[in-house]
Amino acid sequence: MQIERFPLVTVCEAAKILTGAADPVSAMPSVLRMLSSFMGLEMGALALLDDTGKDKGTVNPFVIVASTRGPLGQADATAVLPVDVARKVFRTGVAIVSHDAASDLGPETVPQAAGHDRYAFIAVPIREQVHSPYVIGVLGAWRGLAEGERGRLDEDQRVMTMIAAILEQSIKFRRLVARDRERLMEEASMALRKANEKSAETAAASAPPIDGIIGDSPAIKAVTAQIHKVAPTVTPVLLRGESGTGKELFARALHDLSDRRDQPFVKVNCAALSQSLLESELFGHEKGSFTGAVAQKKGRFELADKGTLFLDEIGEIGPEFQAKLLRILQEGEYERVGGTRTLKVDVRLVTATNKDLEAAVARGDFRADLYFRICVVPIVLPPLRERLEDVPVLARTFLDRFNRQNGMDKTITPDALAQLARCQFPGNVRELENCISRVAALSAGKVIDAKELACNQGICLSAELWRMQTGDNSPIGGLAAIPTPLPVVDSAAGQRPPLSQPNGRGSGDAPAPFPQPASPAAYAPVPPAPVAPQDDRARLVDAMERAGWVQAKAARLLGITPRQIGYALKKHGIEVRKF
Repeated sequence: MQIERFPLVTVCEAAKILTGAADPVSAMPSVLRMLSSFMGLEMGALALLDDTGKDKGTVNPFVIVASTRGPLGQADATAVLPVDVARKVFRTGVAIVSHDAASDLGPETVPQAAGHDRYAFIAVPIREQVHSPYVIGVLGAWRGLAEGERGRLDEDQRVMTMIAAILEQSIKFRRLVARDRERLMEEASMALRKANEKSAETAAASAPPIDGIIGDSPAIKAVTAQIHKVAPTVTPVLLRGESGTGKELFARALHDLSDRRDQPFVKVNCAALSQSLLESELFGHEKGSFTGAVAQKKGRFELADKGTLFLDEIGEIGPEFQAKLLRILQEGEYERVGGTRTLKVDVRLVTATNKDLEAAVARGDFRADLYFRICVVPIVLPPLRERLEDVPVLARTFLDRFNRQNGMDKTITPDALAQLARCQFPGNVRELENCISRVAALSAGKVIDAKELACNQGICLSAELWRMQTGDNSPIGGLAAIPTPLPVVDSAAGQRPPLSQPNGRGSGDAPAPFPQPASPAAYAPVPPAPVAPQDDRARLVDAMERAGWVQAKAARLLGITPRQIGYALKKHGIEVRKF
């Protein structure tokens, strides 16, 4: 007995369903059920390529996204396409019609839900677009082989091919809409980011200067704006920066701008004391608690009650003391050394370090729980080479201080100031101050000229430190210590120079220029030879590709920090690939 079929009605109704659905794939179960009702094509299924990358070892991996039983997740395990047939259609893009599936494909391919094994099978490709060789899906269905049904399989194939074409167009249209939506969302997101950046720049520009902090560069303005924002709170702050960047000045600014300005500001250099002395210094001790404890002594925490405690070089404390410090930060209470009475304090904590605390946590040298307690608001202080426009005003300030202290009236020429502004200053502001004091003390006249600077006379000690820098064992040290740039080895091009850097002028987020290895002459204030921007971009892309687009690895290849490589990627407009 032949079943009456309605091919034209089937195609029309399928077109209505697929073109009207927000997601044509989710509407396919209805189409497959209609194929069963109107055409007698049973156990239909839709497979799409699995582009998630989870099944990398399989040729043409696919997933069943819809069947007559329902959408993905509800599809009956027995209503599937024969795997070998589906992959062949994906590979060749040619429809396959088997007049006797059990005989041609094997009896195991017939779904278990079938009532017998006399079935024909039809599978047609779904292409990315019309006439494209790229197949993105396979539409398949089964037909029971009743008397006279075998000769009508060509009609079944034509109907399924037309439905596949409609599905192709629906998917393409939805993809175009989705692509436009993503583009609009990305544009909106970019506009929002730019607005936020502009707002941050405006806030930084409008932030009033802080007493004792000299400079008008964008880098120092950005830090000043952060200080103004966080100072009124009691949130712990971690000041991060190289030696000589003025961490104590910024800690004092946090205190002076807070509601605790009239309360004590107590500072402790954790690197200057042994662990046993540090415990006594911070927590205090009772009389007779150890040899030499002839009287009770209040600790720095107790002295800083209601005020601010500044712990400089926090990265130098040992693991044993870290646990004791963690308790007072968590609970606000402690006991003096040798005492039994529990004391409570209310202290605003500001810490500072020139070490890479994240690396210390990874090595197990610094407790992770303590790290998260102190690094609530990290503020990175820019090195002087990232704010070279501040060098002239700093130099004049230090020279004025020298004149007041020594009863002199010396001045410095613009040429000398310009030469200072081209130096790298591994010792940062402290080094600049020493440089000014040295040249002022040794200068014969009242006017300091460029030729009298130490770097022009071959007696700059920083040049020797710079030459000895080896990265891990650096005599300079610091959170952002400049590593000696090692040559990047490329199998095709041999050795390449490190990625060139800007001269540090401008935003505090700019990567710092790093020195060229060799002799003390490398520190001489001679501007580096310009490198074509396209070479920079090519080296950056090459390093990212060899590092698998992991920024930290690429930074190590180029001898710069991850923050600097992030800036370079943004500067050159390179989109980070995700795998």
